[in-house]
Amino acid sequence: MAAEPVITTLKANPISVACGALALTLAVGIYLRSGRLPESEALLEQKVTQGERIDANLKNGVQLADQYAAIFAARKEIEARLIRPDELAKNLQFFYKLEADTGTKLVDLRQNVLVPGKAGGKGKAAYTGIVYAVAVRGDYSRLLDFLRRLESGQRFCRVMSATMIGVSNGVEGSRGNDLTLNLGLELLGQP
Repeated sequence: MAAEPVITTLKANPISVACGALALTLAVGIYLRSGRLPESEALLEQKVTQGERIDANLKNGVQLADQYAAIFAARKEIEARLIRPDELAKNLQFFYKLEADTGTKLVDLRQNVLVPGKAGGKGKAAYTGIVYAVAVRGDYSRLLDFLRRLESGQRFCRVMSATMIGVSNGVEGSRGNDLTLNLGLELLGQP
């Protein structure tokens, strides 16, 4: 019997046998788990990224209420400066006030019809441009004052085109240095 000397040797060295069995068990366990190592590393990286994002959200979220209040106040201020295309009389009053403040004379003032869907995009546009054709007569300094007040006034304005023409002396009621300023404007408004 060859098994009897092996059993006697194993009984004589129990610590060595236990260490060998433990080493063999650990080697088999490591071999079986090594196939899941890349998967575990990817999961660890995902958890680390998620933890960093949560940490950044916590740090940035401290001032969130103040930032929201500032944005809300800025939006209110912007909306106070917008025009509405259906309030034609109120919109024209803006130009008449500019005329009175600068000492110029409005020769022509027209609000052009809005083209639906001009804003583009998927949803409803928050803001849209309302197009005006304006012709103003006056001397050069008054026309420049009119233009400055228009661009830096209470409404958001973009000058799309501008032409300045000298008025002939044969026109009734004109002074020698009068000019006519023709403007294509776009005022920011809500649809």
